[in-house]
Amino acid sequence: MRKIIHVDCDCFYAAIEMRDDPRLRGRPLAVGGDPDKRGVVATCNYEARAYGVRSAMASGYAKKLCPDLLIVPPRMTVYREASAAIHAIFTDYTALIQPLSLDEAYLDVSDSTACRGSATLIAESIRQRVREGLGITVSAGVAPNKFLAKIASDWNKPDGLKVILPDEIDSFIQTLPVERLHGVGKVTAARLRKLGIDLCGELLPWRKQDLVREFGSFGERLWQLARGIDDRPVIVESTRQSVSVENTYDQDLPDLNACFEALGPLLEKLAQRVGRLQDGYRASKPFVKLKFNDFTQTTLEQAGAPITPEGYRDLTAQAYARGLKPVRLIGVGVRLDNASTLLGEQLSLF
Repeated sequence: MRKIIHVDCDCFYAAIEMRDDPRLRGRPLAVGGDPDKRGVVATCNYEARAYGVRSAMASGYAKKLCPDLLIVPPRMTVYREASAAIHAIFTDYTALIQPLSLDEAYLDVSDSTACRGSATLIAESIRQRVREGLGITVSAGVAPNKFLAKIASDWNKPDGLKVILPDEIDSFIQTLPVERLHGVGKVTAARLRKLGIDLCGELLPWRKQDLVREFGSFGERLWQLARGIDDRPVIVESTRQSVSVENTYDQDLPDLNACFEALGPLLEKLAQRVGRLQDGYRASKPFVKLKFNDFTQTTLEQAGAPITPEGYRDLTAQAYARGLKPVRLIGVGVRLDNASTLLGEQLSLF
């Protein structure tokens, strides 16, 4: 049985800002763009979250929710330095590290001899060293696989630790809301509820083939997750080929103008996701995916096309012309190359 740790910094960017300027502590704080220039919240502290402020939210809307919200611009160089210092701590325990972004990573400590081979003690040691060495907190989840470790790291946030032992998997998953499963968004959760499935335990009577019939290939994944099965390895130094976001709409988008209106929130989320990447990536070309109401889909990408809102509008128009039907899903993304140019700087226009 493997020992996997998922480490996730608590409101990372905001935590760095509060560390470096103690006057910001205890105040609703967000890191993001100017609300007067259609900026977006990259992250916020827990005081701001109490007002409903969330990542990827328009800064102007965040200010409406919390008029006293202080929004400071991001300092990516400082965040990358802190991320590198945390990664260096990880290497004292294992070489099997899979960074997901600047502020979270998976560690496989199955064969580690540190802390007497105890994954729980390793997680505690990492949390203590980050707190003492960098002045911020991280939460950690310990479990036999990546799926459960990631859920566990979010269980006792902030500054928390959750351990799921092998003999606790079944009882833990039984009462887990289906929304906590990776890949289950609002649309899939609503479909599950219509079938009388609110908790993972209610998936267990379903046969794999029946879930596949209802949800396509994702049905097999649902069957596995409901049983705590996740064989994905911790991938060391994986090179990302692309970054993308997509959304399935409760009501089909009737025409191209409706698609254009839906692009804004998607591009905001894409910019946020891109900003969390580590150094060493360069954008090569943008792409757009549309799925029409008859479930046909098309993906359009174009080398040399501008990675701007206008560029994505042009690609969306071209993709829509291929179907000329109501749209149920839009995806936007960017292909990546390894290079020294920072992608976050390229996408700053978002």
